Amino acid sequence: MNDDAPSEAPTPAEPDGGKTAAVEVGVGPWEGEWPEGAHWDPDLLADGDRRNVVDKYRYWKHEAIVADLDSKRHDFHIAIENWQHDLNIGTVVRTANAFLAKEVHIIGRRRWNRRGAMVTDRYQHVRHHPTVEDFVAWAQGEGLAIIGIDIFPDSVPLESYDLPRNCVLVFGQEGPGLTPEVHEAAVATLSIEQYGSTRSINAASAAAIAMHAWIRRHNFGQRVM
Repeated sequence: MNDDAPSEAPTPAEPDGGKTAAVEVGVGPWEGEWPEGAHWDPDLLADGDRRNVVDKYRYWKHEAIVADLDSKRHDFHIAIENWQHDLNIGTVVRTANAFLAKEVHIIGRRRWNRRGAMVTDRYQHVRHHPTVEDFVAWAQGEGLAIIGIDIFPDSVPLESYDLPRNCVLVFGQEGPGLTPEVHEAAVATLSIEQYGSTRSINAASAAAIAMHAWIRRHNFGQRVM
């Protein structure tokens, strides 16, 4: 796990300068007779659970939550290149947690800005690869199809591509996009159809769209045209 992750979600800024009372997050101490089971955290039962978790996991021990998530993670992975300390990585990790990706892979710099993750990196497995070569060797060894998400002359539409179940969706940095090394290693590079004036969309937004495309295909059986 990530030792330097914050202990709790950041408190939202108050737009009125602090005149409005802060909204209380989570639940207070358990009321009534305590439940039985090894997954319950006695400290949280006594003091309350203010973590950023769904109601199902209230008062659960951290390791019990991770173990339960591990029992039902999906078969896709997410990777993002981090050569210039990309600020989108935290948001990508948060979205990967929401869609229950198997793992998130950071290619390049080990350190990344965790603020956007909103502490979800505590529940999401994150693996570091110092080089593209290291990442590609790992993916091929795991039998995962490397799928790049970017705009290249040879990119095909995500909307009409049949995403494989066992794959790793790779995203480049904001601005430069995927490196040539990842582009070359990918079995396919997919683009997201756009209709406005801008050439590209934010990397974190693209990651959310691609992850949901996998969910639609493999959890809901929605075949592409």
